[in-house]
Amino acid sequence: MKKLLCVVLSALMVITVTPFAVLEIQAVDNVTYYIDAIGGDNANSGMSEDEAWKDLGAFNGEQALTAGVSVLFKCGGTYDFNVELRDIAGTKESPFIISSYGEGERPILTTQAKDEILTLIDCSYITISNLQMVAPNGGGIWIDTLNRTSEGIVIDNVYFHGMPNGKVNARDDMSNGAAPARAAVMVKGLPARSRYAVNDLTIKNCEVYDCANGFMIWGSWNDEQNPWCEEEDADPIYNTGLLIEGCYFHEMDAEAVIIGICDGALVTNCRAIDTCLGEGVDENGEILYFTAAMWFWGSENSTIQYCEIAGQKNYGDGMTVDFDSQTNNCTYQYIYSHDNMRFMCNNAKASPQKNNTVRYCLSVNDNGGRSAIASGNGEDGFNFYNNTIINCGDFHVRYLTNSLFANNIIMPEEGAIILWNLSEEAVAGNTYKNNCYGQTINPIMDINSMNVIPNFVGGSDSRTAYQLAEGSALIGAGAKIDDGLTEDFFGNKITSTNIGCYGGSGEAVTDDTVDSENEGVIEKFIRIIKTIFKIIVNEIRKLAEE
Repeated sequence: MKKLLCVVLSALMVITVTPFAVLEIQAVDNVTYYIDAIGGDNANSGMSEDEAWKDLGAFNGEQALTAGVSVLFKCGGTYDFNVELRDIAGTKESPFIISSYGEGERPILTTQAKDEILTLIDCSYITISNLQMVAPNGGGIWIDTLNRTSEGIVIDNVYFHGMPNGKVNARDDMSNGAAPARAAVMVKGLPARSRYAVNDLTIKNCEVYDCANGFMIWGSWNDEQNPWCEEEDADPIYNTGLLIEGCYFHEMDAEAVIIGICDGALVTNCRAIDTCLGEGVDENGEILYFTAAMWFWGSENSTIQYCEIAGQKNYGDGMTVDFDSQTNNCTYQYIYSHDNMRFMCNNAKASPQKNNTVRYCLSVNDNGGRSAIASGNGEDGFNFYNNTIINCGDFHVRYLTNSLFANNIIMPEEGAIILWNLSEEAVAGNTYKNNCYGQTINPIMDINSMNVIPNFVGGSDSRTAYQLAEGSALIGAGAKIDDGLTEDFFGNKITSTNIGCYGGSGEAVTDDTVDSENEGVIEKFIRIIKTIFKIIVNEIRKLAEE
């Protein structure tokens, strides 16, 4: 049955009758309840390690679960339950804490139900830390708001694993909690159930693996809670102050992070390795669903930075950069993207999205399909600069208006080409300058940019191999962009206005590295002729398909 009937619930709903706006929580100093699945006894007091309870069944409704209270599970134990907390509120100075104690493997919180292990409804200032969560038939944590705004929840150093992973034939249900979404953490849902936000949520130092989805964060789109409404009917309530930091996602069927209907969110120093492993096609190769590792949906003023994203296999998407459905003023920067289906594919749902930015990113071998710098209704005021794109598939530069494309290195893989639409460009108002194209030909709208094979340091480590070598023609050849950034992709102080994501004065080539070979005149001529032929063949094929 639904967890509202759980024996624990009566103990955990002790403050639900008081309106949040006038609630006066009295901090309880140093009140800690200890739970030990191995050595505990529910006949104990639960107030010390020696008097630990065995499980949550010891709560009888007399315990006040408010600010300053901690519920600690002993390391090495497994605790099987699914609990819903309503109107539990700590304070910023004295949060309500759910954590662990003792030595050994962090405690496992688990449920066999098709449900969430922990649901927080209208809760604030709760800290959840140093635990494992395992739900073979359900999900991890669902944070939702029905009657008031949530603030200050922290999820720190929690391992989520053993949640429904594996091939499916449709996109997951994101509308009703973490369990149907097969997710570690679900915030609200799409569509949401209320107009109240979840603000100042922090998720840090967590690991998510052998799960279908990671952290799916949603605000509220409009009064009717219809995310597919017409643009003029959108009236979003954004979640603000979201921070996701230092998290590691791997071995996942679907997505690591969705930043949906947020303002001012920051995802930083995270890794998503071998996520979106569900190819999403049927036996005939038809696309069933689309997933990407870290993406924006209907968000504003948010950033994904200093992240590594690799190994996505989803056939329809599987990209690193994805601004989706009325996302504006958002940024990807300092991203190391490699061995994905594609580097980017942005999809504006209604009118063109505005003022999004991709800068100082390194993409290597993202060539399972074509990249599209914009699609759908396009990008307006898009900034794409100082990126290094190596061995990509076909690269579509289309559906841009009033945008900047500068200081980039674009080197498609053998047989891939850069595609554009000259009639669009004639009225688009875009600026293309100081780029470098290798192994292809320059687009007509950027005919004056360089066409050379860049001189890289090389070596076996692809993260550092694409620094520019001493004497590279790309050093100092970029256009100055006043954006306030002081370091390049590699963490070096920017000392030169270069083309690409390296901002130094050139790295020495040692015996352990191999400089890129200079391209001779004959080799370059042959390459250009071959590329022109490929473009013509591609245009003929498109005409035939039409």
